[in-house]
Amino acid sequence: MIASPPLPLVPTVSVRSRARRLRAGLAAAVTAAVLVLAGCAAGSAGGSEGPAPAGARLADVDPLADPLGHEGPSTATLADPDIDPLATPEPQLPVTVTDAQGTTVTVHDVSRILALDVYGSTARTVFELGLGENVVGRDTSSGFPEIADRPLVTANGHQLTGEAILELAPTLIITDTSLGPWDVVLQMRDAGIPVVVVDSHRSIEGVPSLIQQVADALGVPDAGRELAERTQSQIDDVVAQIAQIAPADGERLRMAFLYVRGQAGVYYMFGSDSGTDSMIEALGGIDVASEIGWDGMRPITDEGLVAAAPDLVLVMSKGLESVDGVDGLLEHLPALAQTPAGERRRVVDMDDTQILSFGPATAEVLEALAVAIYAPADA
Repeated sequence: MIASPPLPLVPTVSVRSRARRLRAGLAAAVTAAVLVLAGCAAGSAGGSEGPAPAGARLADVDPLADPLGHEGPSTATLADPDIDPLATPEPQLPVTVTDAQGTTVTVHDVSRILALDVYGSTARTVFELGLGENVVGRDTSSGFPEIADRPLVTANGHQLTGEAILELAPTLIITDTSLGPWDVVLQMRDAGIPVVVVDSHRSIEGVPSLIQQVADALGVPDAGRELAERTQSQIDDVVAQIAQIAPADGERLRMAFLYVRGQAGVYYMFGSDSGTDSMIEALGGIDVASEIGWDGMRPITDEGLVAAAPDLVLVMSKGLESVDGVDGLLEHLPALAQTPAGERRRVVDMDDTQILSFGPATAEVLEALAVAIYAPADA
């Protein structure tokens, strides 16, 4: 069930700990608030059909003759969605860390881990670090196959359920401020469970730091450095490949990320500091929302959309499904039809649990999006 229009998620804290915890609350991107309270659904919807072959690689894509690319929608599909874990490391415990809120936490046991956030990136990181067998539950956004058999500890989209968490008897919880209610997190600490809060802001640039924060909490800092270096190398390689096929600076595609939930009447465009700006830049595009001065996320207006004039829009698959595909999107957002993206029906969708994950799978996400954007019709 989709919740009412979004508001920023602010942790509820006691007076004695308010200042310390608000540091993390303020660091959380407004993107997370939209995904939490608007009810971002898990799973892929197969929202459109397009010329990009499923799972194609960038090596198979030639530069476009037409900088605007082909007409019509396409779906981005990971070429290799499987986890590629490091050799299982030996955690060095106990370990004491200072988390993103400035809280000092000592971890004695990582045999029963919960890694929870609205992006699904912390759980993926634990699995990629080689400790996936220790994960005992999951959130709605952790949609990769290897975690599918774990019980959910979130309800109604992205609300933490204290009872479900306690039933799993976790020895460590790694989370951020993108999930709520925050009282549940405080309840887990009161129950004696070590809770490490990582930075909630997500971006391409922040991926290595997030990996290291998770690894440090698990007592495997060396594995964290190895995974961070591997992931950054993969990202650099994919971004370099994208640069070879993307149009030159004067002809770069103007892109916008739209968050839509038709049943709830939620229509947002994400701008600077939302994470999508760094993704669009990595894809060789121009983030039009940032260009017109939009910070974070804002409700879409006709004037803003026409002024942004995107050549292409990126959306989540479930969001596109919620408005009945591209036809419904143009009907709900008639101003979009007045833009080059609307005129050419250039809508690229991707699985909700992947497109904004900003974790170890970032390179694969960028590659899939780039193929969907730049692959010619006869690819």
